Amino acid sequence: MGRWGHVLPAAELAALSLPVGDDGIIIGQDSKGRPAVLGIHHPVPYDMVLVGGVWTAQVLALRAVATGARVAVETGRAQVWARLAQAANGGLECMTLHEVGQVPPLGATLGSPVLVVRDCGIRPPRGRVASAPWQPVLTLLPYLSPTAPRLLERAALVGVQRVSPDEALPIGRVMGLPEVQTQALPALAEDVTLWCTRGSRRLVRLVPTDSETGLLGNPSRLDPPA
Repeated sequence: MGRWGHVLPAAELAALSLPVGDDGIIIGQDSKGRPAVLGIHHPVPYDMVLVGGVWTAQVLALRAVATGARVAVETGRAQVWARLAQAANGGLECMTLHEVGQVPPLGATLGSPVLVVRDCGIRPPRGRVASAPWQPVLTLLPYLSPTAPRLLERAALVGVQRVSPDEALPIGRVMGLPEVQTQALPALAEDVTLWCTRGSRRLVRLVPTDSETGLLGNPSRLDPPA
């Protein structure tokens, strides 16, 4: 199983599942090279948290645009997202950038879904725009903070990239991870994310396309300088 073997046996991995639909965002490949597709747009509010790097969040945002969704990014570092937004738009407003606390009503519908990405640091303030039908919210946490467990507990889906041993323990406790998975979190590769709910989990390797690599560079857990 290569790099995957240190997390859980293949037999266990095959038994796990994540919320998937007929369409959605390809979030990577599992240990057998099968695509992992995540359906994020639902007729009910849907909150997600990613404890990881902006590179992964940006790839997911770009792929959401490719599915026909609009993406609204709430961020205090617009310069990190500017090039991606310009490339994603192609003359249209598929991806818009907003200052923290300044996201306007987005009018999400079944025919025009919206993904809100909150890149607001380790202590994101309460947002003006919350998750809503056809409008999921992905909150990016580069590292854990005292408020992180509350966000994890409220989320329908959590993605975890490489974290320190001190961060791994509370994540494992809140998400109910087996000890072997909790201990493996500090050793995850740059391109690997453990996606989990309270009852299921899947280790996924996010393989970028050539165009994604050309735009965003190689997979990186560390964020670029602001």
